[in-house]
Amino acid sequence: MTELMFYHAISSRGAVVRWMLEEVGEPYDVTLLNLKAGEGRKPEFLAVSPQGKVPALVHKGEATTEVAAICLYLADAFPRAGLTVPVGEPRRGRFLQWIVFNPSAIEPAMMDAKFPRTENPPPTAIGYRNLDTLLDVVVQGLGRGPYLMGEQFTAADVVTGSGLRWGMLFGMIPERRELKDYVARLTAREAFQRAEEKDAKARPQAG
Repeated sequence: MTELMFYHAISSRGAVVRWMLEEVGEPYDVTLLNLKAGEGRKPEFLAVSPQGKVPALVHKGEATTEVAAICLYLADAFPRAGLTVPVGEPRRGRFLQWIVFNPSAIEPAMMDAKFPRTENPPPTAIGYRNLDTLLDVVVQGLGRGPYLMGEQFTAADVVTGSGLRWGMLFGMIPERRELKDYVARLTAREAFQRAEEKDAKARPQAG
């Protein structure tokens, strides 16, 4: 038993945390849940994740849910992996911006584009712009280097890059050249490949 317990379901947002764990390089255990069989609603899992959703992570008895929060926690808890920008550094703010950018802006804008509202809310009523504008922001951010923080690969690339990859896979994000090249750099990483291989091996037992 390791100090890190990862609650996961195949073909879920848990894949983002699996990749992050592989980047961190620390040993971890996996509890694989079959959500279709209702395992996410079992009391023992609801005690870890009150929404009954994956991913969730327990480290030394403390549970964390939400993809961005888990990835940020891991980056800060294991700084030797080089996936964070330390508290006190001026670049920390930009790092935090990028680590929450996908779940707080790109993903809801993507859902708006996929499932249009009958009436568009005023821009001041929501905390994000339309999808094309947000993708412009990402492309501009990548102008500093191959990654969102320039030359440094961080947890922000895991979170926001995963969202972009998922959106392009399902035709919900246009395949702009800059974004395709960025995602290609991410999926070429050894840790990403290991995560994909582990999920592929676990898929038959996932039900």
